[in-house]
Amino acid sequence: MMAQFLEIKAAHADCLLFYRMGDFYELFFDDAVEASTALGITLTKRGKHLGADIPMAGVPVVSADDYLQKLIGLGYRVAVCEQVEDPAEAKKRGSKSVVRRDVVRLVTPGTITEEALLEPGRPNYLMCVSRVGGAAGAYAIAWTDLSTGLFRIAPSGADQIAADVLAMEPSEVVMADTLVGDEALASLVMRLGRRLRLEPAVLFDGATAEERLCRFFGVSTLDGFGAFGRAELSAGAALLAYLARTQLKAHPPLSPPRRVEAGSYLRIDPATRASLELTRTVSGKRQGSLLAAIDRCLTGAGARLLGARLALPLTDPAAIGARQDSVALLAGEGALRKRLREALRGLPDIDRALSRLGLDRGGPRDLGALCEGLGRAGRIAAELSGAELKGELADALKALWDRPGSLAARLAATLADDLPLQRRDGGFVRAGAHTELDETRSLRDHSRRVVAELQARYAAETGIRSLKVKHNNVLGYFVEVPEAQGPALLSGGAFHHRQTLASAMRFSTPELADLEARITEAGAKALAIELQLFAELREAVLAEIDRLRAMGEALAVIDVSAGLAELAVAADWVRPTVDGSLAFFVECGRHPVVEAALKASGGQSFVANDCNLSPPPGLSGKAGGAGAIWLITGPNMGGKSTFLRQNALIAVLAQIGAFVPATKAHIGVVDRLFSRVGASDDLAEGRSTFMVEMVETAAILNQATDRTLVVLDEIGRGTSTYDGLSIAFAAVEHLHEVNRARALFATHFHEMTALAGRLKRLSNATVRVKEWEGEVIFLHEVTAGVADRSYGVQVARLAGLPPTVVERARQILSELERSAQGEKRTAFLDDLPLFSQAAARAAPPPPAGSPALEALVALDPDAMTPREALEALYRLKGLAAKNG
Repeated sequence: MMAQFLEIKAAHADCLLFYRMGDFYELFFDDAVEASTALGITLTKRGKHLGADIPMAGVPVVSADDYLQKLIGLGYRVAVCEQVEDPAEAKKRGSKSVVRRDVVRLVTPGTITEEALLEPGRPNYLMCVSRVGGAAGAYAIAWTDLSTGLFRIAPSGADQIAADVLAMEPSEVVMADTLVGDEALASLVMRLGRRLRLEPAVLFDGATAEERLCRFFGVSTLDGFGAFGRAELSAGAALLAYLARTQLKAHPPLSPPRRVEAGSYLRIDPATRASLELTRTVSGKRQGSLLAAIDRCLTGAGARLLGARLALPLTDPAAIGARQDSVALLAGEGALRKRLREALRGLPDIDRALSRLGLDRGGPRDLGALCEGLGRAGRIAAELSGAELKGELADALKALWDRPGSLAARLAATLADDLPLQRRDGGFVRAGAHTELDETRSLRDHSRRVVAELQARYAAETGIRSLKVKHNNVLGYFVEVPEAQGPALLSGGAFHHRQTLASAMRFSTPELADLEARITEAGAKALAIELQLFAELREAVLAEIDRLRAMGEALAVIDVSAGLAELAVAADWVRPTVDGSLAFFVECGRHPVVEAALKASGGQSFVANDCNLSPPPGLSGKAGGAGAIWLITGPNMGGKSTFLRQNALIAVLAQIGAFVPATKAHIGVVDRLFSRVGASDDLAEGRSTFMVEMVETAAILNQATDRTLVVLDEIGRGTSTYDGLSIAFAAVEHLHEVNRARALFATHFHEMTALAGRLKRLSNATVRVKEWEGEVIFLHEVTAGVADRSYGVQVARLAGLPPTVVERARQILSELERSAQGEKRTAFLDDLPLFSQAAARAAPPPPAGSPALEALVALDPDAMTPREALEALYRLKGLAAKNG
């Protein structure tokens, strides 16, 4: 047996091998050691190999899914090895023959389909990344959700590939091992960690990619699916090749590949997604994210569709309008919306049931899910038929009416009301659905009654009232009569003598022998009939898979539309105007997540604020073709960051087709969204907080266009005052003159407010506060104007700094404000031309005879890693101590 194990393990060296032995999956050697640590199971030993004990650990087959879920969550790959031979057949080769086993599937993070291992509302994406043409070549990604059959392909670029991959939050990413050194993929490789799977480059062979795709989908050309570039074909074919490696003989029922056009969706880089907490908070939790705040879906398919839309907001106003039409209709039809949501509540996951059946991993409950889904679809179609539909709902209704009604009737007539999880358990076919099965079940379940009826008939026919039908392990079923009545049966012909005892005689009959055979075989035969009926139903389902998938997609669209409509009514959101202009006007906008949290806690109401970044009226020529910039000053804790984020989120909501938290909104389509609000060290790459800030700012200034929305907070605060002020000043100029983007720029450099006098599209705004009896009251209102203080000492007091520290800080602040150092430094800006090449002012020389200060001036903080900075600090401390 161990020889068999080692042979199979050698073929799957990179996986943990679940080796089936009876009712357990056993693991041996290093697999056992690693699994025992990861799963918290007991590590034992059994037998010896090369003189050493063989480590062993195991998990019960019945609870294997729970252990698989934990291993997959930790990034492991598991090879499931099953017995593929009946033990009776193995014995024919010899009493010590080992039952043949083989790996039936590889379970990886991106290829799981079991309901117990998946989150209902979260897709489970497997993605392939491809590049053709060398370092300066084309990039592409292909991704699938094996649990639903979705298949998408999209082009990408060196500057966008990381953002495109991370936007989909894939569970597993496959890449050619030759791309590890690709500079454009370096940050992606680091971010993915154990989710990354490196495969031989032959999987990505572009020369045979189109042929492989055609062969998989059974077509002669891919023209009907779209026009794919070479990199896109390479990614798609690699994905299919990886699925073939992991699914072995199973043929995944994928939908035809759909191309996601470049420029058809709002591009959001990873830093911005993290900053805005679109699907996960900074701590990685779903609760507290935008997705959690807007999700009112009642089905898993609807929740997954909403998440997919949030990952890729649209840029086509017409497509956005079609989504809005559906939400608007259901927002205005409260009774219809309520009936639809009632029909959707508890709807089974049709897409995942279809996928499991296609992979032949489905069970009776998957058939039951389709049966119930077909019935609910008919009910929902009837509800929608009475409304004047437009937008997505009109297309959804067509798909519902096209559902396979005959299949629904067949499933309903065949399946029992209470269905087992596994088909091998039997009992899933309704009584009366199959005559032979009913007879076999009757014989299996009521054998005692059948034997008693036969005994009564034999007694009546022979006139022997003491006649009995009995059973033992030697004779099987037999007829027993007292010895005195035995001779009468010997002459009858129908009874055949079997045995004579001291006080009785035993007989058999052809009818009894046939009954015995049928009783013995009834259980196995009943299960065999049920399995055959299951196979026939599965084939009938797969024959209608395209129509069933379309029905599932339609139900998901209805769920998303109804959920967003419910949210719009409950939270008082409005339909925004979305067009191709450069407008960005929000009246009384609110932060969707913060407002929801305030309502949930029963606290204060959210303070709404306007925002207008539309091209200012009265400007012509080049200046008129660009959006405005708001320079926002104000105190800490005043709400600047909330205001910045809420407007970015309103843009995202508008472009997924949702209503927005405002009283009015006009959004010109945004092509890219950048948000740099808060930063931290990136120790893995040796980047300080300020370096992270500069890298993200550089990406914004290098990529933003006049259609981009930029949200920046506290640029330049991570370095010295003059350095930071200079960088912030230049960044705003660049946004205004070169990028010409719509932007919100929050800062504590109050000197920058002087820019409003020379940059025509820049306006000053501030967050209001009120001082009352020495206390600061934050009003959270954004108005035109300039702030002259940051109230940092007051915020420090609120944070709980010791009173002595707060009081000392007040004294120092007062001294600084009276000194020359505390005066406003705006004079040097008044005569500074845009993009001036004038040399920076030299820093004042350090006092003579101060080695510590001389060493401090020589340092370059921006070029130092955190460790180098710490070491430099210790050196300075030593110099200061040495020189007094």
